[in-house]
Amino acid sequence: MHVTLVYVHVRAEHLDEFIAATRANHEASVRETGNLRFDILQSADDPTRFVFYEAYVDADAARAHRETPHYLTWRDRVAPWMADPREGIRYVGLMPDLSR
Repeated sequence: MHVTLVYVHVRAEHLDEFIAATRANHEASVRETGNLRFDILQSADDPTRFVFYEAYVDADAARAHRETPHYLTWRDRVAPWMADPREGIRYVGLMPDLSR
């Protein structure tokens, strides 16, 4: 399992627009071949901070996600709304073991 945690900090004045754009990306992403999870988490303490939990069956499926029209549209649309550059950190999912 290939997992990426993406940390996002959005300017407060763009919060509603960001959430709407992210919802559209999420809805398409969960339908991708190879997608296992695509969770969007919003900080309880600071509503302008988000963590995306993106889990794919393998690195190829994760890479394919970054080439989809919905992702490219989302990326370009939200870029000017960022308070800081988003940061994606990749992980290898150990448990649960989905290969069984």
